[in-house]
Amino acid sequence: MAQHSTHPGGTSRVRRRALLGTAVLAVLVVLAGLAAYLTREGRSPSDTATPAPSSPTASSSSAAPPGPHTRPRALPVPPKTHDPITYGKAAAAALWSYDTRAYSQPELRKALRGWLTTESKYADPASVDQVIPSAVLWREMAANKQVATAKINEGHFPHAFTQALQDDPGAITQAYVYAVTVSGKQSIRWEGSSAGGAENRSTTLAVQCRPNDPCALVGVMPSVAP
Repeated sequence: MAQHSTHPGGTSRVRRRALLGTAVLAVLVVLAGLAAYLTREGRSPSDTATPAPSSPTASSSSAAPPGPHTRPRALPVPPKTHDPITYGKAAAAALWSYDTRAYSQPELRKALRGWLTTESKYADPASVDQVIPSAVLWREMAANKQVATAKINEGHFPHAFTQALQDDPGAITQAYVYAVTVSGKQSIRWEGSSAGGAENRSTTLAVQCRPNDPCALVGVMPSVAP
């Protein structure tokens, strides 16, 4: 059962979360199916799910699992693309990857926030912060020089989003926010271990791609939309 924060910032985060859902719903006009995902509480934004068939426009991308002597990895930089699926896959890989040997938790947090749209009424930085390891956990991981990489299997528009565009193609022209679901695998290794671990990951992201600007991240959905 989800617990409600007693801190003032908790209410702000919940309100921002709701605004993200409202913004996407406003763009899509009617989307009962997607609305259920956007407003559902108590689930991780990266709940594991069975990967769905890839969109014809989606291309696979991957990062090799880190070995015990790999070079430190640079902070993630957003790609310059106008394709929401390509951007969503890159954003998911960035959110699932980190290198505690190369930078601090605040540096990673700042870098990932740099992927967000500059349109503040759509950007949801709290949803990005929630997928970053906490400062306490980061210190523990850094002590073991923990590194995580992501292999992206596929990306696609959720069914509810696709249906909404078919019903009203012009609805998206208000904010150009797209829902993109990405599936892949996160691999983790740390000092003193040659095996490491891996788990399947899935997430649904809100991505803004205006016609004359490169895509930008709006936020991480509270649940995975198929």
